[in-house]
Amino acid sequence: MGSKDVEGTRLQSAAITMNPGLQASIARQRKILKGWLASSLSIIAEECVPVWPQRAALESRLLAGMSELPYCKYLYLLDTKAQQITSNAYRGGLMEKQFGRDRSHRPYIAEALAGSDFSLSDAYISQNLQRPSLTAIQAVRDAQDKLLGYLGADFDLRELPATQAIYTQPGQWMQLKGDPAIRGGLFHQQRAESLMDKQIDTVLQVINELITVHGVFHAKLHFSSSRATLWEVNDPFRFRLHGIDDLASPDLCLAYPHVAYPADAAIPAKAVAGILKSFRELRFMDETIYLRSGMLNIFNGMVALTFSCDGTHYMPWQDLAHRKLDFLSGDTT
Repeated sequence: MGSKDVEGTRLQSAAITMNPGLQASIARQRKILKGWLASSLSIIAEECVPVWPQRAALESRLLAGMSELPYCKYLYLLDTKAQQITSNAYRGGLMEKQFGRDRSHRPYIAEALAGSDFSLSDAYISQNLQRPSLTAIQAVRDAQDKLLGYLGADFDLRELPATQAIYTQPGQWMQLKGDPAIRGGLFHQQRAESLMDKQIDTVLQVINELITVHGVFHAKLHFSSSRATLWEVNDPFRFRLHGIDDLASPDLCLAYPHVAYPADAAIPAKAVAGILKSFRELRFMDETIYLRSGMLNIFNGMVALTFSCDGTHYMPWQDLAHRKLDFLSGDTT
C-alpha cells in the first residue's frame, strides 16, 4: 500500500471529547455531593435570614456552620450582586481580607445569578491554594421569597470523603490526534531503519516470553528509538527501561523471575504473539505511514498504536487481531 493511496483520508481531523463512561462516573459523584450539601446549606441559609445583613451575627452563624459541614473549606455570604458581605469562615476563624470581594465573575456563581436556588459548580482551580475545588451556592430568601443574597461553600477536592469508586477505562476504540506540525509534514518524511528494525524478530520473541512467562503485564515498544518500557506484576509501581542491546538478547529473560500468567488477564497468553506480529506488520506496512510505537496491557486488554503522523489509536486487542485488514486501509492519523 502506497502513501499516496491514503493521503486523502488520513489527515482528516476528529473532535475528541470526554468519554461517556468517565462523564457518568463524575455525574454519580456530583449527585452524591449535591444530596449531601443541599439540605445542610438550606438550613444555614434559612437561619441567616433573621439577622440579615448584620455582619457580626452572620459570621457567627457561619462559624457554627463549619462544624455542620465537616469537609467544608470556607463559608461566606454574598449580596444579590455576588459582592461578599462577610469574611470567609474557616476552621481557624475568619479571613477578614475576603470581606467585600467581588465574586460575580467567578464561574461557580453564574448558575445562581441565573436564578438557581442551589447549584454545585464544576471543578475549578482555586485562586487561593491553586488546587482543584468545588463551590456550592445556596440562595438566601426571606419569608416572602425575596432574594437577599447567596450562601457560598467552598470544598477542596482532596478533602472530600472518598465516596466514588475508581474509574474504569472502557474497552473501546479511541483515536487521539498528535502534533499538527508532524502531521503537516507527514508526506515529506520516510521511515529510517532503526536498530530495533534490524533485529525485530528476536526482540518480539523476547517480549513475548517476558509477557507470557516472566510477569510483564504492560509493555511499550518504541520501534523508532529502539527501546522498551516494561512493568512487572511483582513490582507494578516501577517501570524498567531497556535499550536494543538488552532487548535483542534472550539473556534478558534471566533478569525476570518466572511468574504464572495471570488468570484475570483480559488478553489470553496465546494471543500475545499475534499482537506483536501485528506490530511488526504495521511497522513495515509503508515507508511513509508506519508504526512508531506499540503498547499492550494484558489487564486492560488494550493495545495502543502511535504512527509516523503522531496519531495514536487505543483499541481492544480483538480489534487489532480480527480487523487487521480494515485497519491497514483506514485512518491512522
